[in-house]
Amino acid sequence: MEHQRRMPAYLFISTAIILCSLLLFAMPELVPAQPNPHWGIHDMNRPKPAVVNPGTASTQERPGEPPSDAIVLFNGTGLSQWCTMTGEKPKWKTEGNYLETVAGKGPIRTWQAFGDCQLHIEWATPNPPHGTGQGRGNSGVFLMGRYEVQVLDSYKSDTYADGQASAIYGQYPPLVNACRAPGQWQTYDIIFHRPHFSEDGKLIKPARITVLQNGVLTQDNVEILGPTNWQNREPYEKHPDKLFLALQDHHNPIRYRNIWIRELSENSVYAANRKQITIPDTLLNRYVGTYGFNGKPRIFVSKEFGQLYIVPNRATKYPLNAESLTRFFTSKLAADIVFDLDKNGNVTGLTEYMGGGKEVVKKIK
Repeated sequence: MEHQRRMPAYLFISTAIILCSLLLFAMPELVPAQPNPHWGIHDMNRPKPAVVNPGTASTQERPGEPPSDAIVLFNGTGLSQWCTMTGEKPKWKTEGNYLETVAGKGPIRTWQAFGDCQLHIEWATPNPPHGTGQGRGNSGVFLMGRYEVQVLDSYKSDTYADGQASAIYGQYPPLVNACRAPGQWQTYDIIFHRPHFSEDGKLIKPARITVLQNGVLTQDNVEILGPTNWQNREPYEKHPDKLFLALQDHHNPIRYRNIWIRELSENSVYAANRKQITIPDTLLNRYVGTYGFNGKPRIFVSKEFGQLYIVPNRATKYPLNAESLTRFFTSKLAADIVFDLDKNGNVTGLTEYMGGGKEVVKKIK
């Protein structure tokens, strides 16, 4: 091999130091990120968090008390917060402090609609257990009616990984199997952030979810891939910013108790603390139409992707959120819309309340 001359060690080190110095000189100055540029560290004028009584923990014998700012969806005193998927009275059984699925009576859902939220729900599967795999204590918690956290008796029972208890059904198996024995009460504490869509229906930001089962982390802020389904990976479809919570009837007698939810809201001041419900899609169509007076159009109501919109003078559309079957509001306009219904449930007109005034118009088309 031909002998090669090597650079002296001191020259190599000197060259390296010069190159590093040049690189550092060329780099922009690194400024530590501030948590919030509007407030200094330990600023006593910075607004303080709201005070919330955290409630109490549940035991096997007794459900705990919810936090003071929670919306209680079921505490053993009836199903007034719930309906069938078509808006009828639920046919599930209530006994003591729990409700129980009734085979063949279908799922139930909340009247109230939710987006970003913290959900607490407790459930128990039959003891002694019946069936195997997916036929053993099967139900589900559906955020926004379409993103399922699986409920299943996974205690010493075998099934596919993405169908176990606390799986994001068909997408993410739980990090661990944290199931208690059949008949024991189990808890889900769920943090859910809704998906975001553009005006034309394109996905901007997918939904994310964190799940703790019995106090153990089983889903760690995972990105939901779309609506959950059996043997089918469905793409996202645009839907309203708030939708109902649903519980599944899978023909197994599953019990639920102590269901409460805390909204994690970024609503405008106008929409803050206003209860929003979800009206079944079959009923939404009756509000769509042209409204005016003396036969002249004034206000238009349309529906897209399951969401009602008010379109003043055929200009920009604004989403309408339902507070009841007749009262809606839109935070974009800081306006309330009250629809008039006849005895048959048909819409005959509406009243728009905005800026201290009101305008009454009839449905003309």
